Amino acid sequence: MYQEELSFPHGFLWGSATAAHQVEGGNTNNNWHVWEHTSGKIAGAAIAGLACDWWNGRWQEDLAHAAQDGQNTHRLSVEWSRIEPQPGAWDEAALQHYRTMLQGIIRLGLKPFITLHHFTDPIWIYEKGGWENEETVEHFARYVEKTVAALGDLTDLWVTINEPTVYAFSGYMTAEFPPGKSDARAAFQVMRNMVKGHARAYRIIHQLQPHAMVGFAKHFRAMAPARPAFPLDRWVTNFSYNSFNNAFADALVTGKLKFALWKASIPDAIATQDYVGVNYYTRDLIKFKPLAFKDIFQERYYDPHAPLSENDFIADLPIGFYESLQWAQRYGLPIYVTENGVEDSRDVMRPHYLVAHLYQLWKALHDGMDIRGYMHWSQVDNFEWERAWTQRFGLWGLDVKTQQRVRRPSVDIYREICTRNAIPLDLIRRHAPELLDVL
Repeated sequence: MYQEELSFPHGFLWGSATAAHQVEGGNTNNNWHVWEHTSGKIAGAAIAGLACDWWNGRWQEDLAHAAQDGQNTHRLSVEWSRIEPQPGAWDEAALQHYRTMLQGIIRLGLKPFITLHHFTDPIWIYEKGGWENEETVEHFARYVEKTVAALGDLTDLWVTINEPTVYAFSGYMTAEFPPGKSDARAAFQVMRNMVKGHARAYRIIHQLQPHAMVGFAKHFRAMAPARPAFPLDRWVTNFSYNSFNNAFADALVTGKLKFALWKASIPDAIATQDYVGVNYYTRDLIKFKPLAFKDIFQERYYDPHAPLSENDFIADLPIGFYESLQWAQRYGLPIYVTENGVEDSRDVMRPHYLVAHLYQLWKALHDGMDIRGYMHWSQVDNFEWERAWTQRFGLWGLDVKTQQRVRRPSVDIYREICTRNAIPLDLIRRHAPELLDVL
């Protein structure tokens, strides 16, 4: 059997991932709607608009495709601003709408994996200072309690917050996300409050569902010094690695947040994750740059030998994926890959990226890591935040004007892996033949 395919454990979860604002359409009451209508913030001055039209029911088509193609789970988020459009005012119809979606997902044979916060905040939260304001922790806890009480009978897999470090870096340091600040101290405040928010959410979910699996989704950015023998390259790489990769996750072990130059004690955060969620896309080389104050004294670039995606946004470096799983393993908990994928409108890079990364996933399992599932980003092209429609991550393409779905060849690759719960060696021969020497 080993000569024919690389098998995965029985019951392994295969799926795809989406986020509410990126697919639902019609989300006009959150911070990203405001950002999209602020001049110069979004590529091509685009707006999410209808997105993938999920709120009007097109989720049925996309997730029927997923189920037909062998997937058995789907990670999606619920939109806080729909559920609580004003402080303490609950939209029961929106909650019922999500119940209907989840019931339909279950009927399709997919296990829901629900994210409670995926980059978006209600406008009323945004206007109060967002996650800079410690009051947001209480507001978030109230929203989590209401939502989990309403939907908890339909799932027991929860992501509290998606990529909190990206939210803090992009909104408060690089200014690419709302509110568009360049203030490292504010980024630390956001991180501190998100750790508190995660911890509150974890305990609320477990009060309602003692058996639930609760974690957060960590964007792991693989990093290596550009000149390993040069001490300053090693120093700046370690500084970035600790701030970006370790800070939030370590706080859930130690109760101490160490982010950039600041520290905070958050003892309530200790032991508040049941699994490690990993989002992985690519790997950076880092070089010390003494005058680059705004870039934290560093220059980042990709391995010059690595293939690049169509907008040079991602380098195809599967070894970084293995490194992300090694990082997750050190927390001694089960691992779920909550996102992994590549922008590729022509579907020329995705076949290799997909097969080579899933080989690293199999290798990690073969090396004894406790990995329970993998979710591809994404099922269908969606609105990629400040990059809008310039990036196409979907297994299925989307014509934004007509809402027509276009089946890409990678659908068939992923379908074969999902349905067989294995990577057939024939797929490796066709799409990642360099791995044959390793095997």
